[in-house]
Amino acid sequence: MLIAIVLTLNESEHIQACIESLRFADRVLVFDSFSTDATCSLAQESGAQVVQRRFDNYANQRNAALEAAQEMGADWVLFVDADERITPDSAREIRAAIAHTDAAGFRLPRHNFIFGKRTRGAGWYPDYQTRLLRVGAAHYDPERQVHEVVMLDGALGTLAQPIIHHNYRDLPQFLEKQRRYTAYEAQILYQQGVKPKPRNFILQPLRHFRWRYVTLKGWRDGWHGLRLSALMAWYELRKYQLLRGLWRKHA
Repeated sequence: MLIAIVLTLNESEHIQACIESLRFADRVLVFDSFSTDATCSLAQESGAQVVQRRFDNYANQRNAALEAAQEMGADWVLFVDADERITPDSAREIRAAIAHTDAAGFRLPRHNFIFGKRTRGAGWYPDYQTRLLRVGAAHYDPERQVHEVVMLDGALGTLAQPIIHHNYRDLPQFLEKQRRYTAYEAQILYQQGVKPKPRNFILQPLRHFRWRYVTLKGWRDGWHGLRLSALMAWYELRKYQLLRGLWRKHA
């Protein structure tokens, strides 16, 4: 049995369209963090089962969702974000993959739509996500609370058909999320004992821009790719500025 799991917090804008794209699964579980909008009622109207758990971090939330799916009798789970959609081609490939395999999980490519544009370069394609997991053979590393990492007890396969991700609807949303991610990454470096060096404030942003724009082919997206590469380089600089602030604060 395949259960599709959607983690939610105030996703009334997306939840019904997301669930509609998951009709190929045997069941849909909306694992909610006590939304204050209509997410839960809309999910139930669309035929999904809703379970609520207080959010502490992403790794623990996904591990708790895995346990809930196992109690429901799932053999496989597919994690999908509310702003993602599974295409018919991807659905057929997923069903075929789990029918005849010894793998513990599969990664799926994603088409990211950023500011409404499908983004082909700068690291946003193929943007593989390990989301299709065999129950009992996968868990999330509790040490990685953001940008969580799945641990597999077995082989990892790769599917070909991309899923759709309606990522970053506008610039303010992008900036807000990058601020949060950057603060978290600076905190991780601080906990690891990494001290920023003067050259980091120049070389790291330049290297990051080159990596995004040249190596990861951000140039393929024209002005859009140039802007994204520059923004990500800026937040690389901000990471080291925040890291410097942490060391000064605790000096």
